[in-house]
Amino acid sequence: MKTTIRTTTIAAALLAGTAAWGDEPLNIVFTHHSSASNTFWQAVQRGFQDACEKIEANCQMIFTQTEGSIEQQLANMDAALAREPHALLTSIVDDTAFDGVIERAVEDGVIVIGVNVDDSEGASGNARAAFVGQGFRPAGHSLAEAMSEHFPDEGPIKVLVGISAPGQNWSELRGGGVMDFLEEYAEQNPDREITWERIDSGTDLAITADRVGAYLNANPDTTAYFDTGFWHAAVARVLQDRGMEPGEVLLGGFDLVPEVVEQMQAGYVQVQVDQQPYMQGFMPVMQVYLAHNFGLSPADIDTGQGIVRPEDADAIMELSEKGLR
Repeated sequence: MKTTIRTTTIAAALLAGTAAWGDEPLNIVFTHHSSASNTFWQAVQRGFQDACEKIEANCQMIFTQTEGSIEQQLANMDAALAREPHALLTSIVDDTAFDGVIERAVEDGVIVIGVNVDDSEGASGNARAAFVGQGFRPAGHSLAEAMSEHFPDEGPIKVLVGISAPGQNWSELRGGGVMDFLEEYAEQNPDREITWERIDSGTDLAITADRVGAYLNANPDTTAYFDTGFWHAAVARVLQDRGMEPGEVLLGGFDLVPEVVEQMQAGYVQVQVDQQPYMQGFMPVMQVYLAHNFGLSPADIDTGQGIVRPEDADAIMELSEKGLR
């Protein structure tokens, strides 16, 4: 009976948005590797802000000036920890760069949760308490497997895999998952010519359009392009500008930002993977609240690898435009 009463009290406190023990608001800082212009992170920020409002916490999300800058993220983490927050939420895009600062934070009693990107070895490679985000390699495999339904029944298959941020965990692992499936597909179809290669495709729509567009000029027989982010939306525009029909080059990638959903509606993007960014912003804050007030250990949360196809696009667009998907 006592357990039931305590559980009910915790749930009531969460719903009321008030601290169950003590009146001091929580101070939570969220640092990550992306700039404010990255559409995906607007949904993460929305979830973060909604959760912070619910528990009446003082919260700050700190973007980098340069997209993907590990150095700037590390500087932001150091500056944030100097203000002695209760918790630090952060993406871990490099297996070594953040080890020292996170270890110091944990030693100082700061609750640290990895969000969106984890150390490639998980808890064995970093002192963070938990990870909230997608399993990247399985998600890449799922993307390629879903796209294979659109591969031609006969003839060679030539695939380009865009590694948006070479060396960063999220991009390398997603691309690795795509290539894992392609290896399996080639073994299952030994009578067909199935080839693939990777390219540094960039984390900017204009850069990705230029690099992949140039590749397609030199390789007009390309069957499919996989992006490890959402920048293939720009490749779709390249195909349109060249007068190519939807499906002449298959396109797939990650995240349901409006630019991609629009291209799905137009038929140029065949498959997309959703990692639920709003949840990535919301759930770590709730875990910090429970850890701080009730001593409940943060737990890993897999935010999913949902496959989205063009027939789903209309229903998703409204939520995407609101920053919820």
